[in-house]
Amino acid sequence: MTPEPVIGIAAARERARWTFWDQTAQLVAESYVAAVERAGAAAVILPVVERPRVGLLDLVDGLLLIGGTDVDPATYKAARDPATESTVPERDAFEITIVRAALERHLPFLGICRGMQILNVALGGTLRQEIASDGRNPHRRALGSFEGTEHTVRIEPRSLAAAATGEEVHTVRCHHHQGLAELGKGLVVSARATVDGLVEAVEAEDRRWVLGVQWHPEADERSRLFAALAEAAREPVGRARSTGPEASLSPFELD
Repeated sequence: MTPEPVIGIAAARERARWTFWDQTAQLVAESYVAAVERAGAAAVILPVVERPRVGLLDLVDGLLLIGGTDVDPATYKAARDPATESTVPERDAFEITIVRAALERHLPFLGICRGMQILNVALGGTLRQEIASDGRNPHRRALGSFEGTEHTVRIEPRSLAAAATGEEVHTVRCHHHQGLAELGKGLVVSARATVDGLVEAVEAEDRRWVLGVQWHPEADERSRLFAALAEAAREPVGRARSTGPEASLSPFELD
């Protein structure tokens, strides 16, 4: 029997309130965990810490970065636009470190919403700090809700995104007000929103299993993305994981 692949889910570090407590917590929405488990994988949570222990990535078979707060513009050397909302710089630093370490190990990687943006920034890309200010843009209608955000994305044929979703025109649900600007090194665009051309998916140009999507597949139980991630995580030969100096990082240029 093929063992269950283990998917590491990077947590969000946020102030939270539950029962009698009001304190900083390491959070992952249940919808992400449930989606990983439905895909036949085991979910483990990687907490945001000041000194990331990247060696823990050797204990997982894939990495998932989830949605959340805006990425601090200082991370990609940009002035802060008034439209940028709350940021958690320590989370940015943690996630950038583990994304780069995951790429060095050739781990299958899925970045969702903010997770795609972190992937892009980790590889030298930049972000647009506001794309949905008027409440009429389908990328975000109301805070904390996916209602009214359904729209279609056109996916490049024969791309990883097309294989993972099983479609070239895909209906998605979103919740974001920022998007990609300059593309990170080693990434290619594999999907755009039909309504406005916004980048909706990026992936590795060298065809390894690295995918970022701007939409929220965990909000759609029909989504095939988590099953595709789990399947990739079951293939150690396909991963060709390597941590030594001989590991080829091209074309990602992770310095």
